[in-house]
Amino acid sequence: MAVFSEEIVNWLKAAEQQAEGRFREIDQIADHNQWKVIEAFQRHQVSDYHFSGSTGYAYNDRGREVLDLVYADVFGAEAALVRPHFASGTHTIATALFGLLRPGDELLYITGRPYDTLHKVIGKPGDGSGSLQDFGITYNEAELNADGSIDWEAVREKITDRTKVIGIQRSRGYDWRDSFTVEQIGAMVREVKAIKPDVIVFVDNCYGEFTEEREPTEVGADLIAGSLIKNPGGGLAETGGYICGREDLVRLASYRLTAPGIGGEVGAMLGTTRGIYQGLFLAPTIVGQAVKGSVLAAAVFERAGFASRPKWSEPRTDLIQAISFSGAEQLIAFVQGIQKAAAVDGHVVPEAWDMPGYEHPVIMAAGTFIQGGSLELSADAPIRSPYIAYMQGGLTYSHVKFGLLTALQTMKDRNLL
Repeated sequence: MAVFSEEIVNWLKAAEQQAEGRFREIDQIADHNQWKVIEAFQRHQVSDYHFSGSTGYAYNDRGREVLDLVYADVFGAEAALVRPHFASGTHTIATALFGLLRPGDELLYITGRPYDTLHKVIGKPGDGSGSLQDFGITYNEAELNADGSIDWEAVREKITDRTKVIGIQRSRGYDWRDSFTVEQIGAMVREVKAIKPDVIVFVDNCYGEFTEEREPTEVGADLIAGSLIKNPGGGLAETGGYICGREDLVRLASYRLTAPGIGGEVGAMLGTTRGIYQGLFLAPTIVGQAVKGSVLAAAVFERAGFASRPKWSEPRTDLIQAISFSGAEQLIAFVQGIQKAAAVDGHVVPEAWDMPGYEHPVIMAAGTFIQGGSLELSADAPIRSPYIAYMQGGLTYSHVKFGLLTALQTMKDRNLL
């Protein structure tokens, strides 16, 4: 058994006692979402024959068709496209954006510059990569205010006749800011629709699913997208993504996934159907475990003298816990400590490297059963100032506790605490 210093163990015990009230609130959200998922399964009469595989074109794959209906129900949307053919969250988001936008249109992000991996999707005019701007789709963004709120004066100035899609990133990405709650997203939708009623509001919902009782499509967002190896996959979906929203917009996105006129009517599920269904069933409870872990991480690291965001006592709208360190050595020790606590690849020591799609070297703790599965306990950080690590996930609360103890002990052993 691992041995931890008495001081670190006491920090964790005190943090758990401090957070008991928050844990009860998280359990209530998990219950609400669990029941919502079960009722959607029941409404569409999910049966074991829906888990059967299909081949070739996979016309009339009833399991795939009902899966779309269940997702639409759970997310309060008209339609959904849930497929293993999406390689990542970035691929899913790119598919949605390319489905919505046409040459001459403009995409405007009102939550500042989006996550690093989308920078290449947006691209530059004439860059030859097949990016949005390479196809004559212009891009603009409104920076957030210093306090992380929407700069509505800038948004009003930037919305033009060409603005077809408003982009909103729910999570903080690699920024030291609060993520946006569903209530805040609903207010954003109302505000931009008042400025330009025909604008399409798209929300990058990654990391946010089931952390609250409602989703962005339930407060007016026209289209949302996310990854199945994050929250809604429940730790069982081995790959894939989802797009939910207005039926006409989901159809346009489906034409980008396959081909115009074909859309979501084809696509063999390649043996993934059961895992996607069962993962969705488990997702509310597993997300609740991970959110508890994030609250505990904030509480214990605040007790150890580090700044965290959000603080342990603040409401949660995604899985991500940001922790600020004084330098690269502390940050690297933390991430390596999280990796050391993994059941898979716990013997591996992560190092920073130039990952595709990122603009700075990134270090990642990713001892996961599913490669890149960030509903599992993981942590990553760009090696740049300010030195902030972003921890997320945890299929069990107990694993998160073990990870935090191991990370703190690793830092202590290196005289970094």
